[in-house]
Amino acid sequence: MSNKINICKLCFHRASSLTFILLFWTSLLCAQTPVEPAADDATEQKIEKIAEEAGEDMDANTLLDKLNYYREHKIDLNHTTREELKDLLLLSDIQVEAIFSHIARHGDFLTLQEIQTIDELDQETIFRILPFVTVDNTRIFEKISLGKIFTEGKNSLMIRDQQVLEKQAGYEDQNDSTYALNKSYSGSQHKIYAKYRFTSGNRVSIGFTAEKDAGEEFFKGTQQFSFDSLTNDMKGLNKIIEGPQHTGFDFYSAHIFIKGNGIIRNIALGDFQAQYGQGVVLWSGLAFGKSTDIMNLKRNARGILPYTSSDENAFLRGGAIALGIKKFQLDVFYSRHKIDGHVVSGTDTLTVEDIIAAFQTGGYHRTSSEYRDRHTVTESHVGGHFGYKGTNLTMGITALTTKYSLYRFPIPFGYNQYDFSGDKNFNSGFDISYLYRNVSLFGEVGQSMNGAIGYLGGALISLDPRFAISLLHRHFDKDYHALMSNAVSENSKDQNETGTLIGISAKPIRYFQFNAYYDQFSFPWLKYQVDAPSKGYEYLAQLNYTPNKTFDTYIRIKQQNKPENFPGDQVVINGLQDVVQTNYRFNIKYKVTKSITLANRVEYVTLEKKSTGVQKGYIIYQDINYKPMKSKISFSLRYILFDTDSYDTRIYAYENDVLYAYSIPSYYYKGSKYYFLVHYSIVRGIDCWVRVGRTAYDNQQTVGSGLDVIDGSQKTEVKAQIRFQF
Repeated sequence: MSNKINICKLCFHRASSLTFILLFWTSLLCAQTPVEPAADDATEQKIEKIAEEAGEDMDANTLLDKLNYYREHKIDLNHTTREELKDLLLLSDIQVEAIFSHIARHGDFLTLQEIQTIDELDQETIFRILPFVTVDNTRIFEKISLGKIFTEGKNSLMIRDQQVLEKQAGYEDQNDSTYALNKSYSGSQHKIYAKYRFTSGNRVSIGFTAEKDAGEEFFKGTQQFSFDSLTNDMKGLNKIIEGPQHTGFDFYSAHIFIKGNGIIRNIALGDFQAQYGQGVVLWSGLAFGKSTDIMNLKRNARGILPYTSSDENAFLRGGAIALGIKKFQLDVFYSRHKIDGHVVSGTDTLTVEDIIAAFQTGGYHRTSSEYRDRHTVTESHVGGHFGYKGTNLTMGITALTTKYSLYRFPIPFGYNQYDFSGDKNFNSGFDISYLYRNVSLFGEVGQSMNGAIGYLGGALISLDPRFAISLLHRHFDKDYHALMSNAVSENSKDQNETGTLIGISAKPIRYFQFNAYYDQFSFPWLKYQVDAPSKGYEYLAQLNYTPNKTFDTYIRIKQQNKPENFPGDQVVINGLQDVVQTNYRFNIKYKVTKSITLANRVEYVTLEKKSTGVQKGYIIYQDINYKPMKSKISFSLRYILFDTDSYDTRIYAYENDVLYAYSIPSYYYKGSKYYFLVHYSIVRGIDCWVRVGRTAYDNQQTVGSGLDVIDGSQKTEVKAQIRFQF
């Protein structure tokens, strides 16, 4: 215990360094009105779940952007649509229908408190949606006009800079020779992000986004490098880069989106997203999957929508239009843009033309090899969706044609011999959703050009306001190729999987809610590091106690078993071993005063496999959030202790961050971390944020790996952001 106390003293002593003092007190000079975080506890848990599968570098903007938007543009329950309420991702189909049934029976809501009389809306759900909804008995829907767009529109410009303060290996010796040999980065440690957006209600959105990752160049050109003299085991790496490198930001995105209420329902130009059905055929971007929120397991497709994030792969670029007559709607779109791919020369592979050996989805262009793969492939999509949207019945047909400028032939391994190869693909699918009283049925079936099938079906059943169940079954052939799909599944791709999930949601007594699910899945063919057909399971159970909106606590257990290869000779096929991971969590959040909220979490993990025995780990953290209604200062603090046996026992935790930025880091090895976040407003319409976080390891001499490695046991990251609204 004394060691942990010493660690605490050491971290707080380091926090008082001159750099942090200057940043902190400079920030207090212009403090004003706080902005609440976008995500509630349930949403944070969903994001943590995605991070566990996708890694902490994933961009959550596409998922949480709408919550920030609806916090500032609250949904009027008296003048809304079913689609808009479903867009919150906080209400199930049954709960949405209950709201409209209440209005049909009793008329418009007189006050927001009236929603407490709806049986299907439990206390926890009401607390979750309150920041995003309102009641207005005077507003009426007005036709869009050019004058109103500019007189009632809002502009927002945001600029963010962040960097690691310690020197990382990739920046130590940045000369031409080290860059050419992939031993250094080409740019600075600064990660710079800029975003402008103009909105007029929920009808018009115009904006652009620009980003430069740490290590990438920024408004400067790099000298040309010849790679003829380089040697590498991979073929095709002797390609010569000719001409100047890309200048300015590494990534740009722009969009124009207009929402109508006549024959033209939506128009999108520039970068956009398309989401249909349950994601079996087409769902660009991230999406929530399995979580304790089992009554929101069903996807509510949003169709065509603007793209406002900085993920360099999860979007379409071109144009889209949605046309509708009454309950029928036709969406059509065209997209064409360059993506990253590792291209191998045809002369080195004994083929007539160059081929794509692998797609690169990291979005980084810092080293010579990363830059060489930048925008080497042109990807084109032509597709659409024809659908019927009734009160209780929704169904549609989706079609998508994908074309690449080069033939894709992945480097052959046993596990990937059924992966997509070729230069074009065609997908088609049918989706349906039907709501009958307290039963919501949904499903989608899709087919790829090779005839392989993927399908998903489920049901949400509310047997009583205090008890509900969910069912979900999915199957994807081992050679099902849907390159833009993102359905609920265990695999990273919707391929080679069969699974069945059952979940329950119960409110046994007042203030208590119990949610749980059990998912059993199998993989008929090999997977990466799994040299045989396999099967596994995952279950999660969580008990919440929420007596009021100022206090919430829960306990949770989650266990999963996903077999992997037993270590051995990699030349031959290896046997499999069970990998059983169990996480135990206790979380509590409570308001001490109207301005101060405290939160605590303890999480313990065990990982058991035959080759390594039992590994363990834990994290403990304390949060202090100060958010007064009319004060000149708002800030968040966290101090966390962690101790795990290895990287395999890492634990993810959602962290507060500057507006529109999200941190879900993983904690592993032994050490501590603190961060503080300050938000303030210089004058009306100008807000700024500063965030400083430092991690200190007790049993490591270096932090990170590869070119990101730090020669030392600490890592400090600073973020500064300013937003102008006018």
